Amino acid sequence: MSSKKSILLEKILNASNTFIRSEVSDTRLTFVSYSRVELSDDNSHATLYWDTFDANKRGDAKKAMDGLSGKLRTYLSKFLKMRHTPSITFIYDSQFEDEKVITDLLKDESDKGKGIS
Repeated sequence: MSSKKSILLEKILNASNTFIRSEVSDTRLTFVSYSRVELSDDNSHATLYWDTFDANKRGDAKKAMDGLSGKLRTYLSKFLKMRHTPSITFIYDSQFEDEKVITDLLKDESDKGKGIS
């Protein structure tokens, strides 16, 4: 990945997190943050991965996120001074839940190997 693209990814991530903290007043998004960004080769499409600290409210947060892409694109175009702002897709980032499942499986296997029930 080129350094220009990695800088753009970092700027999009930081601006998106700033946007959700300062520009959005929807209480369903209070504990939501963006964890990473993927950008298409031609910079026409961005995928923002998001996570929430309260997994019980993930469904409400997803509903609130669905209507956010247009406002975020407008914010990014002004904040980053971009002529062509990428279209945006939001995907829930389940890496922390996946990590916990793997850790629990490894612990169970380790306990079985030691004869602990």
